[in-house]
Amino acid sequence: MKLPASPELDDLRVFCMVARKSSFSAAADALDASAAYVSKRVGILEASLGTRLLHRSTRRVAMTAAGERVFAWAEKILDDMEQLVEDVSSTRRVARGTLRVSSSFGFGRKFVAPALAALSDRYPQLGVRLDLFDRVVDVAGEGFDLDVRIGDEIAGHLIARRLATNYRVLCASPAYLAQRGEPRTVADLEAHECLAIKERDHPFGVWRLDAGGKTVAVKVTGPLSTNHGEAAVQWALAARGIVLRSIWDVQPLLDEGRLRRVLPELTQPANVWAVFSERLAQSAKVKVCVDFLAEAFAQAGVGCAAQAASQGTSKPQSRTTPTLVHSHTTA
Repeated sequence: MKLPASPELDDLRVFCMVARKSSFSAAADALDASAAYVSKRVGILEASLGTRLLHRSTRRVAMTAAGERVFAWAEKILDDMEQLVEDVSSTRRVARGTLRVSSSFGFGRKFVAPALAALSDRYPQLGVRLDLFDRVVDVAGEGFDLDVRIGDEIAGHLIARRLATNYRVLCASPAYLAQRGEPRTVADLEAHECLAIKERDHPFGVWRLDAGGKTVAVKVTGPLSTNHGEAAVQWALAARGIVLRSIWDVQPLLDEGRLRRVLPELTQPANVWAVFSERLAQSAKVKVCVDFLAEAFAQAGVGCAAQAASQGTSKPQSRTTPTLVHSHTTA
C-alpha cells in the first residue's frame, strides 16, 4: 500500500515563519527568500495536507483552525529535529547551520555586529543573521536562537548567561551643568531637563536607580525623548539635558571631559546577557556563540566581561519594589 507523502521539513519551517510574522513578505525577509518562493512552499504544504492553513488578505495573514493545529505540531517536529541534529553536532563540537541573533540598536551595532563577523570567520560552516530592535524580543516565539540583551529583567523560563557587567549612569555636559547647576539629590532632578530613552528593559520615562541598596523610581519628562540612545547622547553633548546611559557607551566621553557624571552614587544595573530558550541549552552553535561573545566583549573592554563570563550561567536577581519619585512635567 502506498503511503501518502509526508510534508517536507522545509515547508513546515516556511509555514511556521509565516505564521509567526503574519506576513509572507516579512517571512521571506527572515528566511532570505523571495515572497513568491514562500507563497509557493506554503501552497505545496497545503496541497500535501489537503487543507487550507492560512487566511490571506491584502493587509495580513491569519491561521485557520487547521493552521493552528499544524503550527503546534510543526513547532514540535522542527524543535525535535533541531534537537536531534544539535545533539549529534554537540558530540562532535561542530557549529553549523544558521544562527539567528537579536540585540538592541546601539550595543548591537557597536559590539555584537563586529563580534559576529569574527565568529563567522572562525566557524565557516555557521551562517549568522543579526536583527536589531528597540524592544525585548520573544526569543523562541520570533524564531531567534539567541538574544544579546542589556538589562537584568529576564523571564524565568529562559536561560541567561552574563557576558559582561554593565550599569547605567546619569551624566550631562559641562556646559549644561554650568548653565543649570548640578543636582545634589534625586529630588533635584525635577528642576532639570531629563532626556528619556525608550529602553528595551524599562518602562519609558521611568528611571529605576539604585541608591545605597534601595531602588528609587524617578518619573522623568522633558521636551526631548527618543527610542535611540545615540540621539540622546548627542542631545546631552549639546547641553540639552541629563541622560541615563550605559557606562560602555559614555565612558570615553567621560574620560574626554565632554560629559560629567551627575549624582554618581546613583546607578542602574544593566548587565549584558546572552538569553536563549531551554531547548537550546545543549546547542553547539549557541554554545560557541556565547563563549565567543564573552571573549570578544572582554577584548573590547565591555564592562567586566572576562570576569562575568567566567561565572557561567546565572540569572539576574529579582528587583525590590522601588520608591517612586516624581520629576517635573514640561509643557
